[in-house]
Parts: sequence; structure tokens; C-alpha cells
Amino acid sequence: MSFNITQEKEEDLNLLQISDFSSGIQVRILPEAGALLHEFSIPWGNRRIQVIEGYQNGADLKKNYASSYKSAKLSPFVCRIAQARYSFGGKAFEFENKFGDGSAIHGLLYNKPFRVVKKTILPEEASIELEYDYNKDDPAYPFEYKTTIRYTLQSSGHLYLKTTVQNCSAVPIPMADGWHPYFSLEGSVNSWLLSFRSRKNIAFDEKLIPLGHVIETSDFYSPTLVGDRSFDHCYLLEQDLQRPAATLENPDNHLRLSLFPDSSYPYLQIYTPPDRKSIALENLSAAPDSFNNGMGLIILEPDHLQSFSVLYQLEFG
Repeated sequence: MSFNITQEKEEDLNLLQISDFSSGIQVRILPEAGALLHEFSIPWGNRRIQVIEGYQNGADLKKNYASSYKSAKLSPFVCRIAQARYSFGGKAFEFENKFGDGSAIHGLLYNKPFRVVKKTILPEEASIELEYDYNKDDPAYPFEYKTTIRYTLQSSGHLYLKTTVQNCSAVPIPMADGWHPYFSLEGSVNSWLLSFRSRKNIAFDEKLIPLGHVIETSDFYSPTLVGDRSFDHCYLLEQDLQRPAATLENPDNHLRLSLFPDSSYPYLQIYTPPDRKSIALENLSAAPDSFNNGMGLIILEPDHLQSFSVLYQLEFG
């Protein structure tokens, strides 16, 4: 059998692991922390390269997760909500939990304990399915919905992430979805090549809230050295499901990561943390502050489902 699924405990973290013995690639998931992706690694010589910048142990997760949000599931909103306020259905809401700039940030599921509902091993892939039932957990989002996340590790270094949301409320609900992974290909981001299929950068104010217009740009439309460039931007992707929406490559070890989101993720948020050891490439279904500006916002009817998918391909070029 080429694949297996095991449960591991490491550094006070309870992890689910999917392994592909043919390629040596393995994936680790942390169900208790929003079903985050803790590891996506590939063998190189006599060691492994871990491309997910995660948490060293349980203490690190507890201390830093709510400020870094590395690998967090973003739901039911993505990035920021200006002043933590929005209106929906004729009512005004304000989130009590605010980021340092006064915004609500990165949704409500990042620290929720997901339950494992299904494990599947087939000749060419293995998958783990996890669920969380949101039941009016936050007064500022007084709705009910179910989130199902399925991780599927396929042969040839493909990791497929599918999120399905079901409205369990009796009324329509506002909804957006995304992921917040930090990717590391070893060394400094300055020496990596980045490309993403966009010529439109959403203009932000100083608090990273969209201003209502876009800036034409094509600086990284083809592979370009990141250098000392800093990112904290959101881009509108051009839809072409046959080609990657973004690629990241380290010329020193020739490791390349490609992102293939489906049409449910038309936005790409990019962020470079100050230590320059990783870069966040965040697939989003909506723009920041979508609960107010409506950019990409989904109004999900009662009992309706909405799915969001992205594939990560890891390989040596």
C-alpha cells in the first residue's frame, strides 16, 4: 500500500499524518486548532524539507496562534472587517474580539476543535475529512453553519484541500472562505522566485482595508526574484484552471510549489513576515472587508452548500 494514515503526538501536539511511501511526501493536520495544515514535507537527500512554516510545540501554538494565524482556516470572513463592524439583514453587528488596529481579523474558526469524520485510503490517494458545527458561537455572527474540510494527498506531490460550507440557519448568511498558510522553501524569501497570475492589485488604506479601486501591476506575472520586496497585498487572479495561479521556487535547492485554486478562490493575498523566512500565499473567496464592500461576498441560502478548493503541488524542478 502506497499510503497510510496515522495519529501522532509530537511536542504536545496531537497530529493526524498522511504519508505517501512512493514519494516520501507527508502531511500533518492539527484538528484541535481549526484543522490547520501543520506540515507538508518532502525528502531531500537524507533529510526532509518542510514547506509549511508552523509551530514548534503546543506552547508556541498557544502563545502565537492568535497573532500569526499561520495555516489558519479563514471563515466565515477573511482578512479584516473594518472597525470590526458590519450590517446584514437590517441589523448592525460588532465583533468584541479585535486585532490591534481595531479590525476583526481572520474569521471565527481558526482555534475551533474539528472532529474527524472520515479517513479513506485508496491506491492513488489518501484523505482525511474533518467537520465543525458553528452554532452562534459569537454574538456578532448569530448564525449556524457546518464546515467540512477534506485533505487529500495524491500521488506525484499533490495536496488537495476542499472546504464545504452548509448553511444550517433558517435565514441567509454572509459567507467568505480562505486559507492562511506561510510557505518556506529554505533560506530567505529574498532569494526565491515568485510568480502569480494577476495584473490587478486591490488598493488598501493604512489598515489594509480596500479603498474601492485597483492598481494595474504585472511585476510578478512571470517568475521574478523577490529580493527585498515586501508584500501585504490582495490580487485579483486571472482564471485559468490549466495553469498554476502562483508558483514559488528556491533556485538553490530547485524546490517548487505551485498553487491551483479553482474558481471559488478568485483572490490571492500575499504577505511577507518581517523575518523573511517564509511568505504567506492566501487563497481567498472574497476580498478583505467583504462583509462591508461586498467584493466576492457569498449570501448562502438556508440548507445550501458552497465548496472551495485548492491544490498544492510540491516538486523539484
